[in-house]
Amino acid sequence: MIRVQDIRQKYAIIKEQVEKRVYNSYLLEHIETPIIDEDKLLILVSIMERLELSFKEVQNYALSTMLIQIALDTHEHISNSSSDEKNRQLTVLAGDYFSGLYYKLLADSEDVSMIKSLSKGVKEVNENKILLYQSELEGIETLMTSMKRIESSILTKLSDFFKVDLWNDFLAHFLLFKRLLNEKKLYFQLENSVLFESLKKIIFSGNESKLEELTGAQRNQLVQICDHYLVESKNVIEKGLNQLPFLNDLLENRINSLLNQYQPFAKTFVEEG
Repeated sequence: MIRVQDIRQKYAIIKEQVEKRVYNSYLLEHIETPIIDEDKLLILVSIMERLELSFKEVQNYALSTMLIQIALDTHEHISNSSSDEKNRQLTVLAGDYFSGLYYKLLADSEDVSMIKSLSKGVKEVNENKILLYQSELEGIETLMTSMKRIESSILTKLSDFFKVDLWNDFLAHFLLFKRLLNEKKLYFQLENSVLFESLKKIIFSGNESKLEELTGAQRNQLVQICDHYLVESKNVIEKGLNQLPFLNDLLENRINSLLNQYQPFAKTFVEEG
């Protein structure tokens, strides 16, 4: 049994190191604070905990992987506002800056194999972002597959590298579940979501209406589809919790906490008039 305290200490130390590199004082004056996905970091530490690696190696791999993930996330959150061109340019540069830190870390360790593995993950993420944002999607399954790869490709390439790919299906569904929860929240709060925009184009092909202009029945239909995939992923995750070896208590508690955030679908949008 893995001692939770060990995991907590390793996780806390590496998280602090990520923050030191990412929270550049000048950049933070001009761009939104970069998002550190703590769940992905915890997954990374959990995967490597059972391998024959020194803590220094775990630190380097986790730090490198998180930096490239943050670079990708930063590029994805670039504002499309033409009135704030300086902000957009700085955000692009921030993403490139984090990428540079990632390459330097792995180059210093001369780990060419890991660079190649993570580079494949970067390529896969970017290919699927193009599909998603340019709406070149053939159907809902293709959309969900792209979303899943955007969220999990970096981590699955690392688990492939260490030959522990039994994690892959589980963590892909967990990260998809988390992304779907967030997209659903954005849709309810702001009526603005990349996922729901893509679903609208697939389900209501030819309908030029904006998301907020859809009828109550149409909006309910989009939420039902999202919920279908939330339930599907939730079932895979719950099965994995019982089958995945060496799952530490800290990660298991975090997963259960996220699963408990899901609320079953209820018709929320009503017809006006």
